[in-house]
Amino acid sequence: MKNTHTKRPIHHKVHRHLKLTFVPHVANQFRPHLVRSYGILVILGLVGAAFVASNPQLAESSVLGSQATVSSEQLLDDTNAERTNQQLQPLAYNETLAAAAFLKAQDMFKEQYWAHTSPKGATPWQWFAEAGYNYAYAGENLAKNFTTADAAVTAWMGSPDHRKNILNAQYTEVGFAVADGVLNGKHAKLIVALYGAPAAPTVAGALAPQSVSPAGPAALSPITRFGVAVQSMTPAVLGSVVLLLFAALVAIATHAYRHRLPKPVRMSWRYHHGLYKSVGLTAVAVVLVALYSGGQI
Repeated sequence: MKNTHTKRPIHHKVHRHLKLTFVPHVANQFRPHLVRSYGILVILGLVGAAFVASNPQLAESSVLGSQATVSSEQLLDDTNAERTNQQLQPLAYNETLAAAAFLKAQDMFKEQYWAHTSPKGATPWQWFAEAGYNYAYAGENLAKNFTTADAAVTAWMGSPDHRKNILNAQYTEVGFAVADGVLNGKHAKLIVALYGAPAAPTVAGALAPQSVSPAGPAALSPITRFGVAVQSMTPAVLGSVVLLLFAALVAIATHAYRHRLPKPVRMSWRYHHGLYKSVGLTAVAVVLVALYSGGQI
């Protein structure tokens, strides 16, 4: 009798290992390797490594503030992209408006407030005057503790009042200030956006300048907060969230096959292990999203 052994093609081996890892079936006792204890530990290790690698200075009082990458150039690009989407003319960057925005940011740190009007009663229009910008129309948006320009503009667009400033057809120019400092005892990154349309040369009977009401503080909707988080995450952290949610799906699929688990498993707490792990993995993903969805407008 001749004994022969046929070597399996590599794609068959890959398919078998993938099935053992991700799909509940009889060969893995309806407990995919991805959601067994060692699989969960590997996932959490990868997530932790991605988070630490993306935020090496976690000692900052503002959880992710030290990793903020906000620039006036990107704020301008994102603002004009939103205007272009609405068939509006892009805004030109104005250094005088940027200087006025910087004065406002420094005043907020000096007087320890975050609002359109200072405790001493200084309105946004004071900074236009101090910088020497004569306007026909003017407006102001504020943002605090966003880690990217994309996230800040996403948040502004999620608020009706802030959105009106970005999409106001009267404005022709904008200036931004991005400033770091300590506000109420905590590290803060402030973004000031001042929008304007320069006043025409003074002539007899000319209309008085018109200041648009500043966009007041706004609570971000869950959808906007999720958009802010996606815009703020590094690719590694975003990939971690996707991995966590995928593993949660595998775990809930495993839960659906709980009645086919080996009897000793069915008689223990592990009968519902798929459900427990799905909830836990989803909770970790939610925490990551929450960490990156901070910021106020």
